[in-house]
Amino acid sequence: MIAGLSKAINLYLAPLLSLTSLILILFAYLAPTILFPTGVALLTVSPSLELTEAHSSQGVDGPSVFLGALGSCTRPNNGAPVTCTAPTVSPTYDLSVLPSNAPDLLSAPTATTPAFIAVSLAFTAIFFLLFTMTSFRGKMGKFGNTFDRPGMQRATAWIGLLGFLIGITSFLIIRMWFGKAVEDFNRDISKEGADAPQLIAATSNGFIMVWVAYAFYAVPVVCALAKLHVTAAGGKA
Repeated sequence: MIAGLSKAINLYLAPLLSLTSLILILFAYLAPTILFPTGVALLTVSPSLELTEAHSSQGVDGPSVFLGALGSCTRPNNGAPVTCTAPTVSPTYDLSVLPSNAPDLLSAPTATTPAFIAVSLAFTAIFFLLFTMTSFRGKMGKFGNTFDRPGMQRATAWIGLLGFLIGITSFLIIRMWFGKAVEDFNRDISKEGADAPQLIAATSNGFIMVWVAYAFYAVPVVCALAKLHVTAAGGKA
């Protein structure tokens, strides 16, 4: 029973989780400039009375900004078309739709952070391919013997671990950067009271996708490291 469950996790579940994590990280990285311009973002600024008239239930229309790792998208009001900046690893966010009396939001994160995420995505993609082929090496005939070598399993484990560490560290840096920007922006809006622009900033669903992705990613990485440990132990024996 336990042996069968372990085989199912290593052979089917772990590669599936690896693929799912790769897709989620890719979506969070490319949004909103390339994918889901208003559906997924790391930080949003949207019209709201929450900070200026906390007890009001009236709807409000106004400018919206959607920020991601590669750039930003904006719209002047809820019914207007969305305009996005060109995606780049050194983004300059377009905040021109915000009123002139809106507090300064933030400058973009350091240029190396989106670049490191791109590197981690490359490692993640390579890890998915190698890990999947290693898991199904028994069904690949003579070609599968290549992935049974200790050197290949060692390379797979290290590539997966590097992709995990570089990626999650880069997103944590962006999360701290954006979190501080949200706190400062909302605090300044609250201080101005009724004269402040009717806006609110918030970290968004892109980060939720990232945390779920890396929780999934941890499973195949642990499996790869466990295989490496077993292989090393078997070699010593």
